[in-house]
Amino acid sequence: MKKTCFIAILFLMGAVLKAQSARENIFKGNEAYRAGQFIKAADAYEKALASSPSDEVAAYNLGTAWFRAGNQADAERMFGIALANAKSTNLKADAWYNKGVSLTRQGKLRESIDAYKEALRSNPSDGLARENLIRALREQQQKKKQEEERENKKKEQESQPAKSNMKQQQVQQLLQALREQERKLQQKIQQSKAPSPVRQEKDW
Repeated sequence: MKKTCFIAILFLMGAVLKAQSARENIFKGNEAYRAGQFIKAADAYEKALASSPSDEVAAYNLGTAWFRAGNQADAERMFGIALANAKSTNLKADAWYNKGVSLTRQGKLRESIDAYKEALRSNPSDGLARENLIRALREQQQKKKQEEERENKKKEQESQPAKSNMKQQQVQQLLQALREQERKLQQKIQQSKAPSPVRQEKDW
């Protein structure tokens, strides 16, 4: 019985030490982040996550550090991990919002629209999420309009050679008809110029 308690206590102590290590690394990461040292901050947050893989704050902060460092793909991935482990509604709303922004920067417009919608579901009073959603929807409409215009131009260009072929055929037919008329006219002129057959004089 004593042995079992001893093992349980050691296990709990290990968990406490890991959590403490994660907190220390998050603290170090926060200091580096405030100093604008985003890569250094990301390293500290990664260490925190290694100690405590389900720590939503470490994942969220790592996402913001990667975002600031310009690594949008890793930022998006970290916000996804934070969302999977999020217990706080506020953190969830912020993670969805930041994920939306990182998706927008990667040109993933449809996915960013979904992320902003989720941010608003978590926090309906988030004005920035609403503004970004409206912008993203407008951009989506504009892109759709541009694609339609490009498609219409492409169809127009594809149909133009057929039109020009038709015109060429019509011109050829007109030229042929003109040549035929000219030939007939030339024949008439030749016939009118030709001497009439010699009449034999009558022998009186």
